[in-house]
Amino acid sequence: MFTEFKRLSFRHKNNKPWYYALNHIRRFLPSSFYQKQLAKKLESLREYDADYVAKRVNYYNRLEKPCNLSGSAISLSQFKLGKKQKTYFFDSHEYTRYFNQQLRAHFLFGDISYVPDVPSIVKSRPIEGDVSNSVVLNLDKIRHFLFVNDTKRFEDKKNMLVGRSKARQAHRLRFLEMYFHHPLCNIGQVNTDVNLQFLANRMTISEHLGYKFILCLEGNDVASNLKWVMSSNSLAVMPRPVYETWFMEGTLIPDYHYVLIKDDYSDLEERMRYYSTHIEEALQIIEHAHQYISQFSNKAQEDLISLLVLQKYFQHTGQLSE
Repeated sequence: MFTEFKRLSFRHKNNKPWYYALNHIRRFLPSSFYQKQLAKKLESLREYDADYVAKRVNYYNRLEKPCNLSGSAISLSQFKLGKKQKTYFFDSHEYTRYFNQQLRAHFLFGDISYVPDVPSIVKSRPIEGDVSNSVVLNLDKIRHFLFVNDTKRFEDKKNMLVGRSKARQAHRLRFLEMYFHHPLCNIGQVNTDVNLQFLANRMTISEHLGYKFILCLEGNDVASNLKWVMSSNSLAVMPRPVYETWFMEGTLIPDYHYVLIKDDYSDLEERMRYYSTHIEEALQIIEHAHQYISQFSNKAQEDLISLLVLQKYFQHTGQLSE
């Protein structure tokens, strides 16, 4: 019972009731109301670093040549709230409502770990290879885009690695097999359907923040805890990421923004011991992580980048003139 109560704690969590209330209200305002504001919002680019904004836009949307949508693309007027993946709809609709509703798009929601055959709006994509058909928006952000205010100093935290997650993927299970009983680790799975030998009590974010090292292992796509860990005064510990989202995981620098461990996890203890004794280097990584996080703090700028990502999508699919 206490474990379930901890799951309901609102500390260090986004405000879901407000999120859902706001997005339901948005649904009932006519799109024409927002379309009249689009030009003004795009003109706000003059208030920001245009080169930085363009770099972000072109990172998320890598379409460079004219391309065609398939017959399964839907018009924005057909884009409706369904019973599932509500947050994906809300986070897309927040920006698609500013465009002509006859424009068409492919929406591919969920944990996407491959590149689609046609230009599609996605939350996640592989980092390597030609990913031009994967056009990233900040989707499911109520869950993924979470930051914390950590008041505890790194030096005052437990000299251990902590981690809780669902563990169904082979790579997560392999990590548990290697370190579940390790004296420097407090790790475990929270799902109760399989592999119960690794079951551990759930922990709140506040409880995680008592540790110097926090495990950030990718699941079906990205590590969903990476954002709040990098905003904390603890060190994110992970292999080099394979997938990325709006957080641009592909631009993170190993041992500069996070503590890199080998893909086979064999050097975990050595990496932990190093940063436990090289405090200044650990603090530098934490500072660099905080600087990286700060670029996402301006909501108006994030909105502008999102609108420009969509505008470029509609332009390169031949639906808007450049």
